[in-house]
Amino acid sequence: MIININIGLLGHVDSGKTTLARALSTIASTAAFDKNPQSQERGITLDLGFSAVVVEAPASLKCISPQVEQVQFTFVDCPGHASLIRTIIGGAQIIDLMLLVVDAQKGIQTQTAECIVIGELLRRKLIIVVNKIDLLEQATRAAQLQKLNARLRKTLAQTTFDPVSSIVNVSAMERINVEELLDTIVSQIEIPKRNKEAPLVMYSDHCFSIKGQGTICTGTIVQGSIDVNDLVEIPAIKEQRKVKSIQMFRRPVQSAAMGDRVGICVPQFNAKTMERGILAKPGYLHNVYAACIRMNRIRFYKFAIRSKSKLHITIGHDTVMANVTLFKSISTESEGTFNLNNEYEFIEELEPVSNVETQEHIFALLEFQTPILANANATLIAAKLDLDAQSNSCRLAFWGQMIWYTHSNNYALDELQKFKVFKRKLKQGYIQRLVNENEVIVDNLFSKQGNRDVYIGKVVELSTGERGVIESTFGQKSKVKVHFPNGLKTGTLNELKSGRFSSIQVLLRFKKYIFNKQLLLVQ
Repeated sequence: MIININIGLLGHVDSGKTTLARALSTIASTAAFDKNPQSQERGITLDLGFSAVVVEAPASLKCISPQVEQVQFTFVDCPGHASLIRTIIGGAQIIDLMLLVVDAQKGIQTQTAECIVIGELLRRKLIIVVNKIDLLEQATRAAQLQKLNARLRKTLAQTTFDPVSSIVNVSAMERINVEELLDTIVSQIEIPKRNKEAPLVMYSDHCFSIKGQGTICTGTIVQGSIDVNDLVEIPAIKEQRKVKSIQMFRRPVQSAAMGDRVGICVPQFNAKTMERGILAKPGYLHNVYAACIRMNRIRFYKFAIRSKSKLHITIGHDTVMANVTLFKSISTESEGTFNLNNEYEFIEELEPVSNVETQEHIFALLEFQTPILANANATLIAAKLDLDAQSNSCRLAFWGQMIWYTHSNNYALDELQKFKVFKRKLKQGYIQRLVNENEVIVDNLFSKQGNRDVYIGKVVELSTGERGVIESTFGQKSKVKVHFPNGLKTGTLNELKSGRFSSIQVLLRFKKYIFNKQLLLVQ
């Protein structure tokens, strides 16, 4: 038996990831080693590349699973160019282990740091590969590498990664320590958990037609399994196709399962309609128009996050724009769970994360400008990709798993009215006239054009502490009559009788629900 483990090569542009993938691999796919003509012309990886090597299963693995005889490492070569961050995120979501490739001469660069963040939030195991050591002066190489490795461990200490994670110094071009790196990978592998019984979901990253055979979709199975002659759905064209054949790195197979890198041949359709996309069990995935996540903020994002702003949301290989609405739990007993029966307070803006961790449970409602295809508990990553790609700012803002979603394209009416998200409101006015010790006339609490009737029966509070009830409107403009059941304090009466009306404020506090206009306001 052979098992497949996907290993991602991530890092800053021109750190030697493709050269390293070539040095480690013995099997190339149709999308390997920068076969894209533009990649060859520009000398950088523009898309995901895939290659593999098969090794004997280590004794530690055989002790756990004696039936495993060999392990295939599929290397996912992710681009490092800043403008291709969405491709990097898509590639990172299909890997089991991450090789962070660092240029020995340049150390940690902007995209290196972003790749650390991606690996951290996806909870991937990490091996750091310091590449291009052949470009360091032989006489000072050992000292320079010792210094760089110490800096890398210091950086890891500020993350969720183990600071004693393996660091291997190599030259992919000269093949220095490449075998040592492969041995390190073998020593750290674990059998990944594979959800083979779930409905099929496959992230397809390349799609092309072969005359006389059909359309080939190559990609990684992220859930479930597939067999020859199975029916699969292609949601992008809303059609189903029968699987004619399956290959793994040009090797024909009858079936494949979660974690496998495969090419699937289906009857002809226009490959240009789906450069990247999803294949799934028929009827399993449907368009998601809005979703809610428990927000996990990324501490390196140094910008405020505002409600009603737009951010890029990446799931799998898809990236779409979404309108963001932020809110927080007001109950300490909810423990971060989301429930439509609970009330939540609207958040206008979140300042950048400080070193002090907050205990608040913050949620984000994401309204997608283009619907996405996602299964329950899918991981969504929010980023501000319109920031200058050449800056040294982290563009990844927050992430989370879907805890609520809707398939309704009319969700604003069908679903959002169920959300009890409110804004705290405060209106201030002043006493215009004292009627008696239990009644006053209040002015300036409402605008002249406002509907005062909806506030009748609401409680107001004076700055001196007394609580009263709006009894009725008064006059034709903005005044109301307020009744105080327990009467006014002696000091308050003295202030009013002496004509010092402006010294006492009238405060009306209430909650206004932002999605349910029928509730209007609640105290």
